[in-house]
Amino acid sequence: MKNDYFFMNLAIKEAQKSLIEGGIPIGAVLVKDGEVISCGHNRLIQNDSAILHAEMDAVENAGRLNFEDYSKCILYTTLSPCPMCSGAVILYNIPKVVIGENTTLMGAEDFLIENGVDVVVLHEEKCKNLFKKYVLENPTAWRDELAKVGNSTECRKI
Repeated sequence: MKNDYFFMNLAIKEAQKSLIEGGIPIGAVLVKDGEVISCGHNRLIQNDSAILHAEMDAVENAGRLNFEDYSKCILYTTLSPCPMCSGAVILYNIPKVVIGENTTLMGAEDFLIENGVDVVVLHEEKCKNLFKKYVLENPTAWRDELAKVGNSTECRKI
């Protein structure tokens, strides 16, 4: 049986795709009943988008699911989801989010938990190192992205 680390490795591959495209290395995978139904990666820079975070990309790529389908899903994301992505999880009643790491950037995990979402953090070093390397090599691009969202996420000192 596939476990959380199997699916997280797929999300990491999505994050690497974003990096290859010149974007922020964050990836996500949406899984239903133990099978991948969609993948996504951060496309903010590549698409000059305001909303194409990895989690939003994965939800969009799944197409229009019904309530029952969403309620059987798990969202895997390499980084702690922001308030927008957490809102989508709650809106679509996705019951569980598995996060690769949350030490470089803390999203809206409390909001997820307060709304009944099961949140699991794997503390995956691959996720941390990929994101940390990007921020160190692209400080201006990352600072510009953070400036767009104000204080809605907590960026920890890298």
